[in-house]
Amino acid sequence: MMDWLKYREQLTGRLGEFGKLSPDTLKGYQTLSNAGERTGQLDARTRELIALAVAVTTRCDGCITVHAAEALKHGSTREEVAEALGVAVALNAGVAMVYSARVLDAMNAHESLSGQ
Repeated sequence: MMDWLKYREQLTGRLGEFGKLSPDTLKGYQTLSNAGERTGQLDARTRELIALAVAVTTRCDGCITVHAAEALKHGSTREEVAEALGVAVALNAGVAMVYSARVLDAMNAHESLSGQ
């Protein structure tokens, strides 16, 4: 398994380097990242649970390590995280079903073009 703490430390360093090279990109990301806090509609714990589910669906290890720490900091339990991850698993399966239908649709289009 991965050393998540070391990875987070290394990632933070690299992102700091990137921020020096492209400060406006970093600033824009930080603005997006903090936008939810300003609305007050969801609490921090709920936002972190959503972030973890999205991190899984987008396969972002950096997001996983950052938001796992934040979820714990805001009081998320393993059971809550597991439920959020269950939603991610279900949506990934749902996406596969939707894209399976798209494959069949594409095959229909190609068959009609070739007269099959």
